[in-house]
Amino acid sequence: MPKYQFLNRDLSWLSFNKRIIEEASDANLPLYERIKFLAIYSSNLDEFYRVRVGTYKRFTELPAEDKKSLRENPDIILKNINAEVDRQQHEFGQIFTNQIIPELEKNDIILIQDEELCEEHHQFVKDFFLDNLLPHVQPILLLRKQIQPFLQNNVIYIAVKLFKKNSKKEEESTPTTRRSRYAIIKVPSHRFPRFIELPKKGGKHFIMFLDDIIKLRMKILFPGYKIDSSYSFKLSRDADLLIEDEYSGNLIKMIENSLKKRETGMPSRFLYDEAIPKDFLKFLKGSFNLLNNDMVKGARYHNFQDFFGFPNPKQPKLEKESFHPLKAEELDGKNSIFKSIRIKDRILHFPYQSYEYVIRFLNEAAVDPKVEEIKATQYRVADNSAVVNALINAALNGKKVTVFVEVKARFDEEANLKSAREMRKAGVTIIDSIPGLKVHAKLALVMRKGDKKDYAFLSTGNFNENTAKVYADHGLFTSDEVIITELRQLFDYLENQTEGYEFHKLLVGQFNLRTNLLNLIDQEIKNVNNGHKGYIILKMNGLQERDMIEKLYEASEKGVKIDLIIRGICCLKPNKTYAKNIRIIRIVDQFLEHARAFYFYNLGEEILYLSSADWMNRNLHRRIECAFPITDKKIKKELLDILNLQLRDNVSARILDSKLNNLPITRNKGTRAIQSQIETYKYLNKKETAKKSKQRISTKKTS
Repeated sequence: MPKYQFLNRDLSWLSFNKRIIEEASDANLPLYERIKFLAIYSSNLDEFYRVRVGTYKRFTELPAEDKKSLRENPDIILKNINAEVDRQQHEFGQIFTNQIIPELEKNDIILIQDEELCEEHHQFVKDFFLDNLLPHVQPILLLRKQIQPFLQNNVIYIAVKLFKKNSKKEEESTPTTRRSRYAIIKVPSHRFPRFIELPKKGGKHFIMFLDDIIKLRMKILFPGYKIDSSYSFKLSRDADLLIEDEYSGNLIKMIENSLKKRETGMPSRFLYDEAIPKDFLKFLKGSFNLLNNDMVKGARYHNFQDFFGFPNPKQPKLEKESFHPLKAEELDGKNSIFKSIRIKDRILHFPYQSYEYVIRFLNEAAVDPKVEEIKATQYRVADNSAVVNALINAALNGKKVTVFVEVKARFDEEANLKSAREMRKAGVTIIDSIPGLKVHAKLALVMRKGDKKDYAFLSTGNFNENTAKVYADHGLFTSDEVIITELRQLFDYLENQTEGYEFHKLLVGQFNLRTNLLNLIDQEIKNVNNGHKGYIILKMNGLQERDMIEKLYEASEKGVKIDLIIRGICCLKPNKTYAKNIRIIRIVDQFLEHARAFYFYNLGEEILYLSSADWMNRNLHRRIECAFPITDKKIKKELLDILNLQLRDNVSARILDSKLNNLPITRNKGTRAIQSQIETYKYLNKKETAKKSKQRISTKKTS
């Protein structure tokens, strides 16, 4: 038996998604915040089935001999995944039915499901169906082995069981003696809101699923038939882009062609209403050539991600208070953001502080006559991106602008291709992906003429002003000459892919990132062996790579204390003798914890890196990532203070155990509740207030 054990990456991810369900059940949260967490859970699970489960299904088709070479049996993992999802879906349904619906009703918001409609609502539903829905809900009769309609990805369908009304005698006969017919209706939620608000009545607000409106009026679609029953289902399709030959040919063309195939991928999940009779389900399974492992039980309603748009007639009541990002006094205090960065490094913490400073940085570079060249990476950008607009403006102003666009960013391929076309049209030089690698580093470099200082922005998160409102990340502005020089080298590599580059201050994926991280852990082990303290804090979204985990196990065995803040996938198995000095916490709260930070005690000469990289196989072996050092003492202290708030969190944090349970942190009587995201905002607000006060005093003295 191997010395060390590991958790399965996908079962670990499901444990993270279960943590999101727990937020939906938290009665201390505003009602619509709880509904939002249900929507997040559903959206996450859809993507999981489209990507990860699709991969396992391809593995299940391998010959038995080939399966032996795999680390884990895909058939067993797939069975365990579906069993865990089944348990979670049951819990999800219980929360929705027994907690969310009653809470809505307490607030005079009625989600009509099986309730009898009053005459006014009957008329409204009838008119809405005839005036709006009728042209978009054409049924398709299912004739097995004759007609097999194509099921669109993640679209809700209503399956209908019918009996033909041929004669009075046949109509009066029992269902068992009559021939049943089947049909499907596509729910047009791409054209209409999923939730339809009915007229207010008696001080109450009434809302109805689009699906239920169709079910209530669909008899008009089947003249000559009697409807027996109806149930909803949907099909998720494999969404992974398999580009067979990334090393030759036109990569952009390959991706464009693959995108067309994404919506027609093989089935990865057929989600059905668990109330559907077995014979009905069997007919559907046969009609669409589905396999046993395609079939996943669900509830009456699907696509709960539509609850992101669930109407709140009492807005802003029942919602989280709107969040106002803080200003950064040090960046506001100068007419030029460059002048502020020239004095010292500057750090921003999103979403607690405004992302506008990043846009200002790029806009200033676009118009500054001393700026000669701008280089940047693009992984996921916002719609109508202010970042892209700034880069286009710079090119139109005569600057040389080069942007590396990662066209292989999953589910953002099309958006990235579009923004690349727009920038190219404006004169921006576009570098389109590197075959076999993804560029995940988040970097911008502004180069000025002659001996003028150059400036850079390095971040743990994407250049995306929209996600910066909900993703918790850090971004560093710097004019450090060594970092600037190494960024020039890195961009040169991205443009030319030649060898011979060396990085010392930056840790760069495919060059020195993995090796240096292992060396830093080894140094903590060495320090403990010499009788000193060893301590590591690692914060990231995912931890999978086995060599890194084994090195952490080794450090734990030697006596190095290790705190892990892992939001999602964690393959390190805690509570083992070789992991006795490792503690894993997971924080799920209003904002998505997205930052990566690597801290090493180093005999008191503390080392801290921020990074774009998780410790997943893909990040450490198949991506260009960048970890950048924090050398400014005040910034380092600020980041460590924030990390320590997270380690002390006893409200939103959970301890991950060896069975993938999210264990609440017990608070002793009298212990103060610490919710790290709220405390981080208070901490930064207090610091900004102190800076403003100091600035006012300084201004008075000089006036």
